[in-house]
Amino acid sequence: MRRRLRLRVLVASSAALPAVLLAGCASGALSSAEVASSAEDALESEVGVRPDVRCEEGLEREEGASTRCTLTAEDDDVEYGVTVTVTDTGEGARLQVEVDDGPIADGSEG
Repeated sequence: MRRRLRLRVLVASSAALPAVLLAGCASGALSSAEVASSAEDALESEVGVRPDVRCEEGLEREEGASTRCTLTAEDDDVEYGVTVTVTDTGEGARLQVEVDDGPIADGSEG
């Protein structure tokens, strides 16, 4: 029960997440591992719990580029969709992380 409460807090807080700034070269692609780690960092800094985020695809360092990932918290098997979007490429890449309002239904996003 406690894990679900934490996950609900995580999901409820997602709309107000600050963007994450990735240092480095402003061109090229971010690997799926870099995207997932950055999303985990942003969510952990916001709610104090580090979720597990998995991304199947990387992300181009182009403003407006986005990818979908999945999130779980601790040992909870409920998955939530996550959208990671590049919002700025000035001095690296600034990413916005948004968690869906509800869990992924029937094992598929939608």
